Amino acid sequence: MAIVYLNGDFLPAEQAFISPLDRGFIFADGVYEVIPVYNGHLFRIHEHLRRLDDSLAGVRIPSPCDHQHWRSLLHELVQRNQGRNQSLYVQITRGVARRDHGFPEPITPTVFAMSTELKALPQTIREKGISAVTAEDIRWQYCHLKTIALLPNILLRQQALDQGAEEAILIRDGEATEGAASNLFIVSKGHIITPPKGSRLLPGITRDLIVELGKRYGLPVLEARITAAELASADEIWLTSSTKEIMPVTRLDNQAVGDGRPGPLWQQMIALYQRYKAEYTEDGHRQPETVD
Repeated sequence: MAIVYLNGDFLPAEQAFISPLDRGFIFADGVYEVIPVYNGHLFRIHEHLRRLDDSLAGVRIPSPCDHQHWRSLLHELVQRNQGRNQSLYVQITRGVARRDHGFPEPITPTVFAMSTELKALPQTIREKGISAVTAEDIRWQYCHLKTIALLPNILLRQQALDQGAEEAILIRDGEATEGAASNLFIVSKGHIITPPKGSRLLPGITRDLIVELGKRYGLPVLEARITAAELASADEIWLTSSTKEIMPVTRLDNQAVGDGRPGPLWQQMIALYQRYKAEYTEDGHRQPETVD
């Protein structure tokens, strides 16, 4: 039976309840974070907690925990769920109050966390890649905040699923921004390119690690705007997230990307990523020197 955390208590998921007046339920007034766990280690935990701080500050919810407390809480959640590889979901809402659009004072945030099994990327995706479609970016202007108001993302991803694709790559003002639930990279003219950070996209932890690894190993990584035309003509397309890592897109809008197979730079980057992940420890990971 899965154990969750809710407002100071660890308890079976079936016994966890919140008030229907919680502003997360009424208004989607809250933020969340997803943290992978590999071999019992909270992966890139400092970066995830820093992004959680930024999201909380962006929606003006006071942080209920300092980083030391978060680490302790999440480690206990991992131990109680007895899995080496897990995906931790953390959600903070503004709390319970009478329904009113203004911020209620005083109010205590609702804090919830749960763990699910983190499965490896299927071998079929590694060999064949995934299919994606382009879609108009219908979301709001604060996409850099990881809020629980995800209905536009849900509708966009469902639009992709309805077309037999795995993900939607979003286009705004003629530029590709990110996926409905992922960050975007392309390979064009020998360069690995990802859109620069800003209010149009989430500052992904996996995205940042790929940029970091590329620069460390001398790969030609650039942060630059990607036009819809550049996306359509890319030699490779990757979509990244904390739980799905680096997925190669081999079909876009029913057209082959490159030769229709995961490309050579993706092969190189996924090897670097897996080596980094295997050698990671929270308190001082060893940096990989070579990749087989």
